[in-house]
Amino acid sequence: MRPTRAVIHLSAIAQNLSLIRQMAPSSKVMAVVKADAYGHGIVRVAECLGDADALAVACIEEAIELRNGGVTTPIILLEGIFEAEELALVSDMGLQMVVHNQHQVDMLLANPPKLPVTVWLKFDSNMNRLGFDRAQFQQVYQALSHCSWVESVKLMTHFACADDIHNPMTREQLGAFQRLTGGLAEEKTAANSAAVLAWPETHFDWVRPGLMLYGCSPLLNATGAQHQLQPAMTLESRVIAIKQVQQGESVGYGAHWRAAEDTQIAIVAIGYGDGYPRHARNGTPVWLNGRTVPIAGRVSMDMIAVDLGARSDDQIGDRVVLWGPELPVERVAEYADTIPYTLLCGVTSRVKFHWQT
Repeated sequence: MRPTRAVIHLSAIAQNLSLIRQMAPSSKVMAVVKADAYGHGIVRVAECLGDADALAVACIEEAIELRNGGVTTPIILLEGIFEAEELALVSDMGLQMVVHNQHQVDMLLANPPKLPVTVWLKFDSNMNRLGFDRAQFQQVYQALSHCSWVESVKLMTHFACADDIHNPMTREQLGAFQRLTGGLAEEKTAANSAAVLAWPETHFDWVRPGLMLYGCSPLLNATGAQHQLQPAMTLESRVIAIKQVQQGESVGYGAHWRAAEDTQIAIVAIGYGDGYPRHARNGTPVWLNGRTVPIAGRVSMDMIAVDLGARSDDQIGDRVVLWGPELPVERVAEYADTIPYTLLCGVTSRVKFHWQT
């Protein structure tokens, strides 16, 4: 069988959750598992996050998958509802929902669900994506607080630049949120993964870790290992051919890589059809037999080539790690001009997944 696979280390995710609790000891944890748990398998990941106080997903389809998988942990819909008909499912499945625009408020007030629902009211603290401005927030807060089928109202905002510890915008957003909500007794949440790590004053009643649960750093120019986080995904394959290449000869489509000297090239069974980034540059590191070796030539749909050097002892069948504990995904993302989120979420269904406890 084709040897390309993703090994998901569930114990690493559980350990990362434990570390998050140490970082924010006074806060509850809303573990973000949207986008198939950042590509790690939403139900299997949710099962190992049983100690989380709640799970957060983007949409009701993800919540349904969790409930059908037997997950009973409270679930929050981060984008709320899109259609009034979803309110029945919110009520039936015991979901909580973010409210971030007037259309959602109107649907909720006009369609009483069978059971009262918990609402997270979102303030746009100048990220200008989702949420109400100051004047709208006050009006909606009053309307929801007096609605008999709203069980409770909780308050939230989202940071735009928390990954950059030198950017003043996080403190500006925090100040705006505190000025607006400081006199309100409701539970509050603001901290994403970056804020959990770098901005402890933002932790409030709840923190919302996402990327860091999976062992990656959300901060600029950092890796998860620097925060004692454990990588949760190992993307691996094997060498399927070794070629002798002479100085000046090219490798791959477009012939845009040429050997600077006589060398050996290993062909590895992974490509953009598996989710490995096609735009990974020459020199992108790949782990093989205890060292990193550079990609040589363009990433193909099913294969990559790596430069082993003239005197390697590597063999067909040797294990290759594209990212994982041996090679941080953050480092690969830099060479591919992208971010770890896109790499983790982009692994395709052709790759075989193995979950290890």
